[in-house]
Amino acid sequence: MAARRRTAVLISGRGSNMAALIDAAASEAYPAEIALVLSSRAGAAGLDRAREAGIPAAAIDYSGGQASGEAAIEAALAEHKIELICLAGFMRLLSPDFVDRWRDRVINIHPSLLPAFAGVNTHHRALDAGVKLHGCTVHFVRAAMDNGPIIAQAAVPVLEGDTPEALAARVLAAEHLLYPKVLAQVAAERVRVVNEICVFSDRRREIGGPTLLYSPPGL
Repeated sequence: MAARRRTAVLISGRGSNMAALIDAAASEAYPAEIALVLSSRAGAAGLDRAREAGIPAAAIDYSGGQASGEAAIEAALAEHKIELICLAGFMRLLSPDFVDRWRDRVINIHPSLLPAFAGVNTHHRALDAGVKLHGCTVHFVRAAMDNGPIIAQAAVPVLEGDTPEALAARVLAAEHLLYPKVLAQVAAERVRVVNEICVFSDRRREIGGPTLLYSPPGL
């Protein structure tokens, strides 16, 4: 069996997507190993979840600015021989230099169907715009916020009378299904970037599972 790709997860809060990745990687057949968790906040609940799973976890000190914070990240990545990075609610932009050094080895999950609703408050904005489908996107990271080649998306319907909280809960459930599937594809080197478009070695060009991950009764 091929060696599992050593993967770091960068978080800032509770780390629910991190937990989904940890659970998926608990199987020895999974092509990625979650080998490190780093947080931009010392009090992030996700750090305790990672430690409970036996994964090295630490907070990064950004008090000296972005350059010193990223130097600390790089040192931790080197110490743990990290090959891939997953951003999972990491609330800091990475510098262009960092992104260039890790080009096509950093993926991010965002709670919208990019390029729609980049940035924050995506669920409020989706409801305000009156869209009928919302969802989440996993993409390779580029220097601009929520930008980069899209690997996969999962859509959920926007329901009549939806609140931002109800919509967020359905999107989060889709995130927890999609992110482990995408990391598996990236770790197994089944996806590559050609002219800033993701191309899959499998001609089906799919991650697996339905695109519509939630439907209301009777739909």
